[in-house]
Amino acid sequence: MFDKIKKAFGGSKEPVKPKAEEKVEAPVESQVPAEEKKASTKPRVGYIHLSGCTGDVMSLTENYDILADVLSDMVDIVYGQTLVDLWEMPEMDLCLIEGSVCLQDEHSVHELLEAREKSGLICAFGSCAVTGCFTNFARGGQQAQPKHESYLPINQLIKVDLALPGCPVSPEMIAKTVVALCEGDMDYLQPAIDWATCNNGCGCDVLTNVIRQGLCTGCGTCALACQTRAIDFVEGRPSCNIDRCIKCGSCYVMCPRSWLPEERIKMETSLNEEIGRASCRERV
Repeated sequence: MFDKIKKAFGGSKEPVKPKAEEKVEAPVESQVPAEEKKASTKPRVGYIHLSGCTGDVMSLTENYDILADVLSDMVDIVYGQTLVDLWEMPEMDLCLIEGSVCLQDEHSVHELLEAREKSGLICAFGSCAVTGCFTNFARGGQQAQPKHESYLPINQLIKVDLALPGCPVSPEMIAKTVVALCEGDMDYLQPAIDWATCNNGCGCDVLTNVIRQGLCTGCGTCALACQTRAIDFVEGRPSCNIDRCIKCGSCYVMCPRSWLPEERIKMETSLNEEIGRASCRERV
C-alpha cells in the first residue's frame, strides 16, 4: 500500500507483509466473505507509547467522529498497548510512536529499535517524540522512576520517516496524513517528511529562522498555536517568554513561513528556467 512512499524515503521496495493467519477448517459450503479478503489489503498500523503523557493517543481514540472513516475503513490497527490485545509486536506498514525515549529505560530503547526493524514507516507522533517537548527538562529524581534522567527525540536513535508535531496532535492532522499516505500524496506529506529530521522546537527558533530572516508577516499563527501562552506580540512581531516555553515546536511548525516548498515555487514561477538562462549567459 505504501510502496511509492517507501521508495521516496529510501526504504524497502517490498511492502511489509502481514504474518500468515492460521487456517481454520470450515464446512465445505462456507466461503470467506469478500469483505474479509479486502480487509487484508489495508495498511497495518501500530502505536507505541514511550515517555510522555497520553494526549496524542487521546486525539486518536477520543475523536472517532473525525477519524471514523480512517480507523474503520482505510487501515487496520494491529498493535498498541491501549488499542489492541496483543503482546508480541507484529510487522506493520506504519508505526506511530508517541513520547521521547529514555536512555535509562532498556525496555523502551529495545521496543523502539524493534519497531524500526518491523515497520515499513516510522512516524514521530506528537511533540515529545519529535522534539522532546517537556521531557527535555527532566533531570531525574521524579516520583515512580527517579533514575530516569535522559530523554531524547526518537530521531536521535532511529531513522524517522515523517513527523506529526503537536501537544497533542490534532485529529484532523492525523486523518489527513493517513489519507495522504494511503493515496501516495507526496506534496501533502513533504512538510511531515522534512520535520522528521528537524529539531527546531522553541520560540527562539521562530525568532532566529523566521523573524530575523525578514520572513515574518505578523499573522499571529505562532501565538495561536502556543498552548502555554509563551508567545506574545510586541510591535506586531512575536516575542517568546522562555520561562513558559515547553519546546513543543507547535509555533515553529504552524508558522506558514517556516517551511517553503522550494521546488513547487520554482516550478510555478518558472524560476528554474530563469536560472538556466542566466547560467547559459554566464557560460557564453
